[in-house]
Amino acid sequence: MGNVQSDETGLWNRSINGEGEAFRVLYSRHRDRVFRHAYRLCGDRHDAEDLMATAFLELWRRRAKVRVVEGSILPWLLVTTTNTARNRRRAAIRYRRLLDSLPRTDEADRTAQDLSGAAQDGLDQNVARALGTLSAQDMHLVSLVVFEEYTISAAAAVLNLTPGAAKTRMHRARQRMKNALSDEHPTTASATPVLEGELS
Repeated sequence: MGNVQSDETGLWNRSINGEGEAFRVLYSRHRDRVFRHAYRLCGDRHDAEDLMATAFLELWRRRAKVRVVEGSILPWLLVTTTNTARNRRRAAIRYRRLLDSLPRTDEADRTAQDLSGAAQDGLDQNVARALGTLSAQDMHLVSLVVFEEYTISAAAAVLNLTPGAAKTRMHRARQRMKNALSDEHPTTASATPVLEGELS
């Protein structure tokens, strides 16, 4: 593990110095994890691809400020993906409110309801909605610990928390997600043992 981390630190340093091949290796190494994380957050393959691309674009654009944790840029990418997903969700809500404020025909209403119903199908989107009930920091914490299987101490380092505070926030966030899932879909809450996962 130490060699991999050392190798990644070297790749990142070479990337900062403008070596495109080193950045390509880092992209190849982390793109699948970032995509899976994005997909969990939004429940849509196309949107997940956009989120992944945005995270890597931000990695390059803000390379001088990227924080490497335990020898890896992956935690930074995951947090950036989460932030991008939250911003996109807010924009979608604003857009939906604008559309709802416009006059519509009965046919348009039926079409919108059909599309809305289709978008809410499936566990992925239920989990994405449950994640949306969390604060930004708690969403980052859950994403890193539950979905990406980082230890709480590593996640705490990324988020500038003490391990004790991170553990407390993790417990509350997990309970809030369970409640959100059981409120909307009682059968879904019992079908998501992933929320039980927690590494110390």
